[in-house]
Amino acid sequence: MIFTATQIAGILNGEIEGDETVEVSKLAKIEEGTKGSLTFLSNPKYTPYIYSTDASITIVDKTFEAESEIKTTLIRVDDAYKAFSQLLDYYNMVKMNKTGIEQPSFISETATYGDNMYLGAFSYLGDNVTIGENAKIYPNVYIGDNVTIGNNVIVFAGAKIYSESIIGDDCVIHSGAIVGADGFGFTPNEKGEYSKVPQTGNVVIESNVDVGAGTTIDRATLGSTIIRKGVKLDNQIQIAHNVEIGEHTAIAAQTGIAGSTKIGKHCLIGGQVGIAGHLVIGNKVRIQAQSGIGRNIKDGEAIQGSPALGYSDYNKSYVHFKNLPKIVDRIYKLEKKINDNE
Repeated sequence: MIFTATQIAGILNGEIEGDETVEVSKLAKIEEGTKGSLTFLSNPKYTPYIYSTDASITIVDKTFEAESEIKTTLIRVDDAYKAFSQLLDYYNMVKMNKTGIEQPSFISETATYGDNMYLGAFSYLGDNVTIGENAKIYPNVYIGDNVTIGNNVIVFAGAKIYSESIIGDDCVIHSGAIVGADGFGFTPNEKGEYSKVPQTGNVVIESNVDVGAGTTIDRATLGSTIIRKGVKLDNQIQIAHNVEIGEHTAIAAQTGIAGSTKIGKHCLIGGQVGIAGHLVIGNKVRIQAQSGIGRNIKDGEAIQGSPALGYSDYNKSYVHFKNLPKIVDRIYKLEKKINDNE
């Protein structure tokens, strides 16, 4: 897509200083700007680059004062960083504003969908599927029977949404995500063989949730696996059956949460964290990367380690962990000295 300085200034309510007709078709860092690119300056550390950048347009604060000649066309705004973010949102909205149904694709006769839906080629909508307005379903997406999807939902290519799942408004499901696969439920017999426990529940994802690429959310054995509103899930996360994640919690990649654990609101969970099943994690808990959680956690705790300790306790203990060989050697020498004296 091509935008002129006039169009960009109109979107941002900015003031142009330079060529109003100059065009841009790509984005760039200010130090890497080339002809036809758009960039921005908000961090003073990067100010020297504005005098050498080849970017065609640069967004700057209204308070910016040039100390020498500038080649790039300026668009002055109240806050360059926020304005650039606003422009990215606008760009994505235009880029993804697809509508229509591509062929080949399959839509059950009992499926319904709202206005302005986009359905990519080779996608499948099962029986009694209900999809709201402005949904974007990209190619090779599978949506099983009795699934309900809200308004303004984006499901990227290759995602799979199993039957009975419920997804709220303004959610994003990234490529390769699987919502509603069976939970890991098996019972052993006297021979050590395993029989499958039917997983008859579903997955409920509330509004404004992001599900990263390759993330899997298992259906409940009974009831629902629940992802509350505003939750942000990174790529390659495993959420087991009957887990509940509270509002506005963010979880980084490669974390695994075992069955029936309840996680509170506004938690921050680092990458590669392992959380055992049937636990209760409080609100506003912070768990450092690669921690192993095997106990309930109270509201507001910050923890680290495997098994996890209080964050400050872990840091104090780590000083001793790394010096353990020296400490042991000192103990041996002290014991020898005591024995010699005796």
